[in-house]
Formats: sequence, C-alpha cells, structure tokens
Amino acid sequence: EVQVVESGGGLVQPGGSLRLSCAASGFSFDDYAIGWFRQAPGKEREGVVVIKSDGETDYGDSVKGRFTISSDAAKNMVYLQMNSLKPEDTAVYYCAADEGTYFTPTYYLANGHVMDYWGKGTLVTVSS
Repeated sequence: EVQVVESGGGLVQPGGSLRLSCAASGFSFDDYAIGWFRQAPGKEREGVVVIKSDGETDYGDSVKGRFTISSDAAKNMVYLQMNSLKPEDTAVYYCAADEGTYFTPTYYLANGHVMDYWGKGTLVTVSS
C-alpha cells in the first residue's frame, strides 16, 4: 500500500523560508506522480507542484519562482522548499501521489482529486 507522510510545517514570518518533507513508500510501479497541494481556510484546494517519475514538473502560478520541489530517491523523500513566503501561502499543505498513470503534472495540478494517496497534512502559517 502506498503511503505518504508530510512534515515540516510551522510558523514563519512573511518573506521567510520553510522546507516541507514528504516520506513516500509502497509504490509498485516505476511510473508515478507526487506533489503538493494546499488548502487555506474557506478556500478550495490548490495545486502547488507535481513532479512525475520521469522528471516532468509543473508549478501552480501563485508559487512559481518561489517554491521548488526536490527529491532524494535513496531516502524515498520529496521536499518542498518555500521561499519568499506570503501571508496568502498560509494553508494546510498535503503531499499526494498517484502511481501507474500517464497524466501530466499540469493535469494533476488542476485535478488533484485523481491522486489516489494523500497525507494528513501539515499546517504552514505565514504571519508576523
């Protein structure tokens, strides 16, 4: 069974940085997609970034140039480096994954519901 567990959320000041981590395990296929989504209070879920096993990546417009996804395959870890944080980045951040799919990262960003596996979320609060 695929499992994803995110961590690293916390309180950070505007303009600051934070790195989230996602531990992924249980993938049965080489073809997979994994990434980050977020949901702020009273708002709909928003795609942050998705990367596929072949390296294809796409970011949500609101985070381009500020957030970066990276991975350490040996440790089964995926990271989200968040820089220049803004109050509007405040949200619960979820790591999510899908396996054995041909969908593009762009499609996943707009259709997060097709992700089959979700973490429980980690809260990021950007405030003075």
